[in-house]
Amino acid sequence: MKKETRTIVYDDELRMEAYRLEGIVQPFPNHFHEHYVIGFVEDGKRTLSCRNREYSIEKGSVILFNPGDNHACVQSDEGTFDYRGFNISKEIMRNLAEEVTGKRELPGFSPNVIHDEEAACRLRLLHEIIMKGTGGFQKEEGLLFLLSYLVQNYGKPFEGCIPKCRQEIEKACEYMKAHFTERIYLDQICRHAGLSKSTLLRAFTKEKGVTPYRYLETIRIHEAKKLLSEGVTRGGSCKDRVLRPEPLYELFQSVSGTCTGDLS
Repeated sequence: MKKETRTIVYDDELRMEAYRLEGIVQPFPNHFHEHYVIGFVEDGKRTLSCRNREYSIEKGSVILFNPGDNHACVQSDEGTFDYRGFNISKEIMRNLAEEVTGKRELPGFSPNVIHDEEAACRLRLLHEIIMKGTGGFQKEEGLLFLLSYLVQNYGKPFEGCIPKCRQEIEKACEYMKAHFTERIYLDQICRHAGLSKSTLLRAFTKEKGVTPYRYLETIRIHEAKKLLSEGVTRGGSCKDRVLRPEPLYELFQSVSGTCTGDLS
């Protein structure tokens, strides 16, 4: 079986991450990101669920995840999964959108999986340049051409891609974001949101596509990743600030397929 390899490179000029997963067999549980994910499948077949819709992805499939799009995937053949991707923050995407469209508005991409040879070709070229640490002007040009193509063919206002949420669910989200460094109990979230436990669990999962616990875990991993990128040590200080009883690398790998040690 192909050796499992996970590599992440942060590009200081473009201010975004490029990563490569090779030989992956593990399934990824239902989760979401606060940033955009744009990537494509190099090899392997998987069943992907995103926002309550199921897709079959294979070599050549292009993946477009907006911030908050819940998704999960599992291998559907006997092989392994090879994937290239970019993580782009909302701030950087807003800047890129302004360059491309003249409007400082976040785009929303739909559908989440496309089969487009031109998009895949542009993605692969840009990804290879960033991973090799070369490119200069060609790198920025390639990114703008890629985003221009995607926005023109698959973009719409970001708000149109966000499902409407009940006010109580948003209160629950706000509470978890404000108290993620603390030990949070379901009772506390319910009191803040004004819902019973059963109602909160059903309504939250329906609106967000993930359970409240998975939502909280995702907030914590985003914060841990931010702290690590800012130079906080991988030991107790970072762990304490995100309140993780188990090693952080286990959460990184189970959710995103990468470990804290892969960050470059």
